[in-house]
Amino acid sequence: MTAATTTSPSGLDRLYLLVSTLACFALGAIALYSSGIGLVEPKFHRAAGFALALVVGIAASRSRRTAKGAPTGPMATAHLVMDVVMLCAGLWAIWAFFFVQSQMETALYDVTQADAWPALAGLIVFLELCRRLWGWGLFGVGAFGVLYLLYGQDLPGIMAHTGFSLKEVAEALWYNTNKGVFGSITNIVLSTVFIFIVFGVLLEGTGAGDTLLKFAFLATRRTRGGPAHAAILASSMFGTMSGSTVANIVGTGTFTIPMIKKRGFSPTFAAGIEATASSGGQIMPPIMGAAALVMADLTGVGYLNIIVAALIPALFYYFSLFAAVTVESRRQGIEVQPMSVDDRITKVDLINSVLFLGPIITIVGSLIAGFSTSAAGFYAVVVLLVLSVINPDVRADPLRIWRSFLKGAQSGASLLIAIAAIGILVGSLDSTGLGLKLANVIAEIRGESLFSALLVAMIGALVLGMGMPTLPAYLIIILVMGPAIQALGVSMLTAHMFVFYYGVASSLTPPVAIAAYAAAPIAGANPLMTAFMSFRLGMAKFIIPFVFAFYPTILIIEEFSLLPFIWIVARTCFCIWLFSSALSAYDRRKLTIPEIAARFVVAFTMLVPDPLIHVPAILVGVGLIAWDVRIARNRSQSLGAQP
Repeated sequence: MTAATTTSPSGLDRLYLLVSTLACFALGAIALYSSGIGLVEPKFHRAAGFALALVVGIAASRSRRTAKGAPTGPMATAHLVMDVVMLCAGLWAIWAFFFVQSQMETALYDVTQADAWPALAGLIVFLELCRRLWGWGLFGVGAFGVLYLLYGQDLPGIMAHTGFSLKEVAEALWYNTNKGVFGSITNIVLSTVFIFIVFGVLLEGTGAGDTLLKFAFLATRRTRGGPAHAAILASSMFGTMSGSTVANIVGTGTFTIPMIKKRGFSPTFAAGIEATASSGGQIMPPIMGAAALVMADLTGVGYLNIIVAALIPALFYYFSLFAAVTVESRRQGIEVQPMSVDDRITKVDLINSVLFLGPIITIVGSLIAGFSTSAAGFYAVVVLLVLSVINPDVRADPLRIWRSFLKGAQSGASLLIAIAAIGILVGSLDSTGLGLKLANVIAEIRGESLFSALLVAMIGALVLGMGMPTLPAYLIIILVMGPAIQALGVSMLTAHMFVFYYGVASSLTPPVAIAAYAAAPIAGANPLMTAFMSFRLGMAKFIIPFVFAFYPTILIIEEFSLLPFIWIVARTCFCIWLFSSALSAYDRRKLTIPEIAARFVVAFTMLVPDPLIHVPAILVGVGLIAWDVRIARNRSQSLGAQP
């Protein structure tokens, strides 16, 4: 009896692993085929994608339970029964979707009351799976969508709607290819985003990340910040390929954070700079991550245009991080130190650099040549697989490519589970018109001021995005806030970029700062203090969206004019430096409270569109810098003159 008890769970775990592996392989194979070889019939593509994601998600949730301590006895049996019930109910619901869609294609078919029950089962299964994999935040978003449709007619004020029967809820949230679980967002993820998720994980698995780190250390070896500046540079390059903040932190932070601490920075600062830099990878061209791919489809402006539009704001953000590290280095008296031998570029590193240069050139070249975004991702994967053999580590262990492929498919499956909850919210908002009602409320609150409207939108975006990955956060924010921002006369692209930035920034916003909580354990720092440090270091991310909302010339592809572009770029860089030094209370010396206050006021004032305001502000800012340099020089001379 005892032997059976101990061996049974391991056999069951092996079964879960086998089924999950097969499902991941099938998902990855479908992604490769649909992106580069041939089209997959839409309803089958969506049904098969969710069916395989269901299998992978159940196995992943089982793995997480086991990692926390495998239950035994009746509890283990209950978990197994629950998994089997969820699998059967989910597959039943997915088959019902496929059947109803097939009927609609061949005849006039109305969703019946009998069709509502599998749809309800599917909604419950995917919401529960979303809770297991992504936590209560996304679960709450999806659950709100279902409950609001069912009972929203009894709510007061603008929240009330005309009411929906169970059959109408099923039709809106399940049997619909424009909105709901199987809607257009799911189609974008399956047809475009999935291949880039696989590509990002494969790129990491081939060893490109290690080489990126070495190049980053080489490029920043003569700076005060040293490894802190290297972490910023490496995270910008690594993050644009992985598209995941947490994966970026784990991929680069385990190496950079100890070195940042060794240089003399505090554990909280080390974790904070890594978290802030890693979150910015998703706004850094040329790849950026899943949210940018979805944005290209939703706005219809093209992925190449999204890349161009995102470039200057991303450079502003990373300039602000470089400035923050430079100021902190001065404050702590950290000087330039020689690079260690281990950080030097070897012949193998130069060869391995082809691993990330080749695929990126392939993606950009494919887009310029007019290929679709998904085709560009497919060709990048092919080029990466061909080039991977040049890495000795890959030749020594070829199975690392296989493991990375499966890991990428698993990440895509987890994202699909999250998209199910987002699809439910999309269907609910679209069916009830709640998004437009909220837009009208925001319009009433803002009055006639664009700044106040954007401020309200920013606060709402940060609240809506707290605790969520970037893509779900971006989608929720644009659904709720997008109509209100566009109603102000802001272009569609600018509105999407505005909320995209706050979707990324929400990962740094206390108290639910995902990026900070991922970096803190690596540094041995307090998670909450790390969250506040990340928030401070990444403060520029909260300013930059206002800059391109008022000055869309920064996005280049809209209203571009060379002289205004150069002028606002120069002003923004100066603003960022004043802002960063004021937050640190240090420039070339410790700043007084009046100087800090003056820098804050001048930094914001110099971004005001009216030249009668921003030109005097710039002159005052130059005066503040000159005063700081003079005082610091006098102190240095007086100290040098002392015996």
